[in-house]
Amino acid sequence: MARSRIKPLSFLSVFLLGVDGIVGSGILLMPSRVYAKVGDLSAGLMMLAGISVLMIALCFANLASKIPGDGGAWLYTYTAFGRFAGFEIGIFTWLLGVITMATEISAFVTSLRSVFPSLNQHGNYLMAALGILAVLTILNLFGPSLMDWVDNISTVAKIGVLVLFVGMGLFFIHPANYANMSAGMSNGSSLFGRINTGFGMVFYMFTGFSFLPIAASKMNHPEKTLPKALISVLLTSATLYMIVQLTAIGVSGSSLANDNVPIAASFYRLAGTVGYDLALVGMLISILGVALSVSFSTPTIASSLASEHQLLPRMLGRQNKRGVPIVSLLLSCGLCALMLFSGNYLFLASAIVFTSFVQYVPTIFAAIKLRNHNKLPQGFRLRGGNLIPIIALLVTAYLIFSFSLELIIAGVLVFLLSAVWYFYDDRDRQVNGLRRDIAEVDKAF
Repeated sequence: MARSRIKPLSFLSVFLLGVDGIVGSGILLMPSRVYAKVGDLSAGLMMLAGISVLMIALCFANLASKIPGDGGAWLYTYTAFGRFAGFEIGIFTWLLGVITMATEISAFVTSLRSVFPSLNQHGNYLMAALGILAVLTILNLFGPSLMDWVDNISTVAKIGVLVLFVGMGLFFIHPANYANMSAGMSNGSSLFGRINTGFGMVFYMFTGFSFLPIAASKMNHPEKTLPKALISVLLTSATLYMIVQLTAIGVSGSSLANDNVPIAASFYRLAGTVGYDLALVGMLISILGVALSVSFSTPTIASSLASEHQLLPRMLGRQNKRGVPIVSLLLSCGLCALMLFSGNYLFLASAIVFTSFVQYVPTIFAAIKLRNHNKLPQGFRLRGGNLIPIIALLVTAYLIFSFSLELIIAGVLVFLLSAVWYFYDDRDRQVNGLRRDIAEVDKAF
């Protein structure tokens, strides 16, 4: 059997892929919205959300070190609770990738509206969005090696702009901007309501971590690399978010609450038009980097569902010579194109949090169930028994308060339609899988 020529991802590449998957449009668009809700407390909320998400990520890390292969949440759910549960979470995990692609592309084009007002027209907006999607699709066809190279460049450029903003901002911070903890807070709602809304916004900024386990089989020693990468990525992102938020507050003060592009607006106060343009470029690179990263991992979900456990039609698992699941890629991009017709960035962002919630809950329960499984390796051990999974469950339960009724109804419909498809197709799929296994055994002898 010939060995794969695809070069595995190193720890540095995995780390950069994770940072790029998390640090996207959120840190460049959400600081003003969060500040408008909870004022100076927003910086602390950044770190609190990061630590809360880390509890969930530790459950992912634990399972990734026990269960090899691509798949992430759906694979862990499949192992712990069986085919149907794994299939349902697989559909939602795949949907999460598609929605994230659409959200980041929508954010990219929306950000360009300040430079190109013609993009305010829906037709022009849609043409630009579909054009970006087409470019991402073409880049995917070159395989993981090109994706790794492009992703690393975009991550370094994006983090460089944020570090420059913080470095320059330290000399322009006005201590008086931190004097009033309630400055910028929204009126007319309770403190609980403001914190709840703000937490949901900040949580959205961390949801990209769940895509890292999907590419586990493409890493060097994933059982060791992935847990370290997840922890490093989340702590780095949370610290960066908090520092950027503190800098933006120190530079802009209460006026931050009214800035549509808060980092760019704060950069304008530091360096004028040049600063604004530099921040905008960094913003676009950041958003495009996340879209690129997710467009790479999303087709792998459908491919894994199809090829490893025959949960989807076999054609979705077919790969070209570069290891790209071509059919899954085209189908994922097609669904993304349909979502782009809405042009609603904020709704897509809230849909990301909801679909993330759906895959977090069974993953946490899987970590509890498989903790002392005698047929699986011990892997990355969670300290404190089930304490971390319980905390993670409380965090995910808290997210329920931020979901709209429309999102919940849409989620139930997806679940029911997926269930109908599963039970309609499952019998033939299992028979075909059994025949294929028998044929492979006969061929071996």
